[in-house]
Amino acid sequence: MKLQELEPNREAMEMDPEIVSEAEWLVARKDLLTREKEFTRQRDALSAARRHLPMVKIDKEYVFEGPNGRETLSDLFEGRRQLIVYHFMFGPGWEEGCKSCSYLADHFDGANWHLPHRDVNFVAISRAPLSELAPYKKRMGWRFKWLSSDGSDFNFDYHVSATEEEKAQEKMLYNYEVDELQSDEMPGLSVFYKDKDGQIFHTYSTYARGLDLLVGAYNFLDLVPKGRDENPEATMDWVRRHDQYAA
Repeated sequence: MKLQELEPNREAMEMDPEIVSEAEWLVARKDLLTREKEFTRQRDALSAARRHLPMVKIDKEYVFEGPNGRETLSDLFEGRRQLIVYHFMFGPGWEEGCKSCSYLADHFDGANWHLPHRDVNFVAISRAPLSELAPYKKRMGWRFKWLSSDGSDFNFDYHVSATEEEKAQEKMLYNYEVDELQSDEMPGLSVFYKDKDGQIFHTYSTYARGLDLLVGAYNFLDLVPKGRDENPEATMDWVRRHDQYAA
C-alpha cells in the first residue's frame, strides 16, 4: 500500500475555528484552565491509587538473553528497587520491530537519563532472539537495554504474546479481557519491585491506550489546534519508524 493511501483525509480534518476578541479568548482560556487543574488533581489521585495497588510475589524464574549474556529478572534491577519493563512487539522471524512500539521507543532514552536517579531501572523485552533485536536497535539509534525472552514463559505470563492455544482459538487474553486475536504479539508495560530481602513482586501492568502516557509526541500534539490529527478508524496509521518518514 502506498504512503498516501495510509494518510488520513486532511481536507476532512481541516478546522473551522471561531474567531473572537482577545478578551473573549481569555474568558474561554480561564474556563479551560479550571478544567485542566481539576484534571491534574484527578491524575495525581489516580497515580497515588496506582502506587498503592497490592503486589504479587514472583516465585517463577525468568531468564533473558541480553547484551551482557544471560540475566535473570532479578539481575535486571541492576541494584535498584524498581524495574519497568516495556513489552516491545517483535516476534521471532520478524524483519522489523512494530512501528507503533518503535514510536514509543523513540521516547525511552530521554527518560532513561533520569529514571536511575529515582531508583528505577528500565528495559525493553521482546520474544525475538537477541540476534534479531540488536541490528534493529542499531538501525534506530537507541541506547536503552533490550533483551530477548526467547525460550521463556515471560511474554505469555504477562499476556503480550499469544499462546498456541490462543492462536488456534483466535482469541487472546489481553488488557484483562479475552477478545479477538489481533496479533501474535501485543504491546504492554509491567512494573516490578524488589524488597530488601531480594524478593520480587509484580506491582502493575498496562496495555493498549494505557501506554499513551509514554508518548511525549502525543502530549505535544494534544496542545495544538488540530490535535493528534489521526484517522479515527486507524489512529496510528500515520506513524512511521523515524527513518521511514518522507523527506
